[in-house]
Amino acid sequence: MIQFIWPLVFLLLPLPWLCHQFLPKAANRDASLYVPFFKSLSRIESITPRISARNRLIAVLAIFSWLLLVLAASRPQWVGDPVQLPTTGRDLMLAVDISGSMEAQDIQLNGQNATRLQVVKSVVGEFVERRTGDRLGLILFAARAYTQAPLTFDRKTVETLLVEAEIGIIEENATAIGDSIGLGVKHLRERPETSRILILLTDGVNNAGEVTPTQAGELAARENIRIYTIGIGADASTTNSLFGPRTINPSADLDEDSLTRIAVNTGGQYFRARDREELEQIYQLLDELEPVEQEAETFRPTSSLFYWPLGLALAFSFLIALLRMPWAILMNLNRSTAPAASETNTDKLVEVQA
Repeated sequence: MIQFIWPLVFLLLPLPWLCHQFLPKAANRDASLYVPFFKSLSRIESITPRISARNRLIAVLAIFSWLLLVLAASRPQWVGDPVQLPTTGRDLMLAVDISGSMEAQDIQLNGQNATRLQVVKSVVGEFVERRTGDRLGLILFAARAYTQAPLTFDRKTVETLLVEAEIGIIEENATAIGDSIGLGVKHLRERPETSRILILLTDGVNNAGEVTPTQAGELAARENIRIYTIGIGADASTTNSLFGPRTINPSADLDEDSLTRIAVNTGGQYFRARDREELEQIYQLLDELEPVEQEAETFRPTSSLFYWPLGLALAFSFLIALLRMPWAILMNLNRSTAPAASETNTDKLVEVQA
């Protein structure tokens, strides 16, 4: 069906007639016309009907042009049949830590040491691809928390934004876990209560931001938002020193107590990922969350049609301009005066022969 976005524009249809009726007429100006064929103009009466017909054609074209312009200004659009959206899923926000500590290379990827962030991109990217029917959003945080992608069905865009995330695009010298949870609550609080899920992944402890993880967790619990927390990082790593190989714990700063408390208080669960295999198992477990039926949503595809009447009005205006050009009038004059000129030449020829 066809709909008009601005139907009130049709009230402008009588505007040219109103201007003609009530605005003062333009003043007449006397002008002299000097032409080299004055005698031929004595037969101007013979082309008057032709000029009148041209003027009537111009008037008709002008009326249709105005009607088409008003039609285009009303913004007509074609509205298609309703299309059902896939809404039998969850509203799921992903909060990913991109602080400087995520640059530690204590996890292997494809047999080689890789940064924690590279491993996260690999596993979470596959997780995003599998979430057909879910709304997904992405939050990146370090010293501050930012929304990289709001809740959307466009899984491809969310995956692309995650892959493009790099350490250093946010102040990387601190970790604002509480702020990232608060930002997730802001996006999820308006969604159906039984489908609000936040998955938070970090490798450190909260040491920045305006909100503590405990306060943010309490706020999430009041809003019925389930939080699944993931602590990433190996328990042991071997480094070379002056005294030989040395084993250290690269995850010593991981605040597992706070992450566990937040998950339990909100009805979620805390997971520990020491390598890529464990991280992949965690996200496979998260895949088993039961989908929640939501209110059916539909949309109707639309396509604009204004350019059709606008283009036709433009074509009519070109035609009017052609009809009003001086050479068109002169062509009419020449056609009408051609016989008279021929008769004059014939008379002169007879006189010479005589």
